[in-house]
Amino acid sequence: MSTLNLGILAHVDAGKTSLTERLLYEAGVIDEIGSVDAGSTQTDSMALERQRGITIRSAVVSFAIGDVTVNLIDTPGHPDFIAEVERVLSVLDGAVLVVSAVEGVQAQTRVLMRTLRRLRIPTLLFVNKVDRVGARYAGLLADLAEKLTAGAVPMGTVAALGTRDAAFVPDGAALVDALTRHDDALLAAYVADERTVTPRRLRSSLAAATGTAAVHPVFFGSAITGAGVPALMQGIAELLPAAAGDPRGPLSGTVFKVERGPAGEKVAYVRVFSGTVRTRDRLRDDGKVTAIGVFDRGGTVRADEVPAGRIGKLWGLGGVRIGDPVGTPHGAAAHHFAPPSLETVVVPARPADKGALHTALTQLAEQDPLIDLRQDPIRQEISVSLYGEVQKEVIQATLAGEYGIDVAFRESATICVERPAGSGAAAERMGEEGNPFLATVGLRVDPAPAGSGVGYRLEVELGSMPYAFMKAVEDTVRETLEQGLRGWRVTDCVVTMTHSGYAPRQSHAHATFDKSMSSTGFDFRGLTPLVLMTALSRAGTVVHEPLHRFRLEFPAGTYGTLLPVLVRLGGIPGQPDLRGPVGVLEGEIPAARVHELQQRLPGLTRGEGVVENMFNRYAPVRGPAPGRARWDANPLDRKEYLLRVMRRVP
Repeated sequence: MSTLNLGILAHVDAGKTSLTERLLYEAGVIDEIGSVDAGSTQTDSMALERQRGITIRSAVVSFAIGDVTVNLIDTPGHPDFIAEVERVLSVLDGAVLVVSAVEGVQAQTRVLMRTLRRLRIPTLLFVNKVDRVGARYAGLLADLAEKLTAGAVPMGTVAALGTRDAAFVPDGAALVDALTRHDDALLAAYVADERTVTPRRLRSSLAAATGTAAVHPVFFGSAITGAGVPALMQGIAELLPAAAGDPRGPLSGTVFKVERGPAGEKVAYVRVFSGTVRTRDRLRDDGKVTAIGVFDRGGTVRADEVPAGRIGKLWGLGGVRIGDPVGTPHGAAAHHFAPPSLETVVVPARPADKGALHTALTQLAEQDPLIDLRQDPIRQEISVSLYGEVQKEVIQATLAGEYGIDVAFRESATICVERPAGSGAAAERMGEEGNPFLATVGLRVDPAPAGSGVGYRLEVELGSMPYAFMKAVEDTVRETLEQGLRGWRVTDCVVTMTHSGYAPRQSHAHATFDKSMSSTGFDFRGLTPLVLMTALSRAGTVVHEPLHRFRLEFPAGTYGTLLPVLVRLGGIPGQPDLRGPVGVLEGEIPAARVHELQQRLPGLTRGEGVVENMFNRYAPVRGPAPGRARWDANPLDRKEYLLRVMRRVP
């Protein structure tokens, strides 16, 4: 049997979890279809998922279509949980993007489709809810072509649209025209003698074009009634490419999900791209595989191995984190979405719970590393990063339900970054007045292109001092740049080590090692922040805030009311399209003002406005630059720093 790792993606409430239930039912895995409203679905296991009727954590469930084993991954649709979707994308062979026949193409639908197309992930479109009043067919097809992809190819029509009796009617009338644009051989055969273009040949050409993401077959149906689902299942098995990979090749895989088992043990979800993972394999320095689970007919069964192409659950890897490679890193396992742009402080209701709160949030960060947990050792405050306000509710409910910790949150703040304004250098030499460390460190900070992150280079010989000291400097540089001149993370720069020196290991005559005469890692970890922040101060930094790209649809007559408010919110509008009854406006807006725009939009557009937004870029803050309170020993204040690090000032 072949294996297909399939993602189900959609805008929230389009019905993808209901579709998952219907697929499991049609495949014979479950005897009764669960309900999102009743909280009885297979893949929504969290209490809050069942309560809110939304998917928060991705879930894997397996079923068979003929001789194809499908590992189906149900993903969140709410934008606040886009990080879960991001991790799933790195392990997919294909995807089904669900669109509501009533609501049509929505904001998150566009974000997801753009990403799927950019990554060239073969994708089928399933238009759900054709049985609902207000369901559309021809107009929705036009929207799919205009707003999602010109390669959308309808695989049939709908009878009794908008009624309980709605049914999918397969029809390949549109296939020839769509496929001949991508298949020259098919075009030549059709021109020579259209009778040679058989349904079988069309299906083969369609599978090839779908596999390269050149076209996207569109199926219509209803997850509730089951209409169109058998045709979709046939399309999944025949049109999407099966997982590739040599089980005998070098091991390569990626961890895309981590959860805790009943006894608190870590369980890693791994997609294997090449090679085979077996029990007792030592994959990491901190543990070996003690048990393996593979997905089978809706459940998990124990196995001795996970071969290439499959997804498995691994026990025994105590230090594993999401995104970790298994064996050789796989090129597809990359992040595709922007990091969170909000942060908040988590406050325990009982001060005595601070320690337990940090432990609990550390475990949650294992499941979602983009919450970027950090603790201020000075004020003893714990902060997390967020995509949106709904994540607060999830964290709050999880902490209360699973850990017994009640918390509140401070108001969310925008996460800015700092970029060097120019170049700056500094050096401190061992033995100089004011340098209490047995170390010489010189560093230069230079600006780098936007999006390049932090680079590190050497202008000293690698062998000029022990590697452990070299590594201590580099690691400390990266740690120190988490807080720049105004407290924000410094990025898009290159730090170069220009000077180095150390005191070799020494001892008194006939005595043991004397660290007061010899350099240690402490000396380099202590001196590096002082040198780096001096260099950064000489370079200067510019605080940048995240800007979101927005697309507004609104009644054309409300443009005059909408525009001034948008400008007051810091928006940078482009040229509007007011040629029809529905106006369209694109532009940029500070991430900090997106929530306010979303709240005010209904009142400005008679309740008919729709906004789509996503992170676009960082731009210099207009007006006074905001700062963030420091949580380290503050190397910008030498006296304070040395008091904290050395308990004295030289």
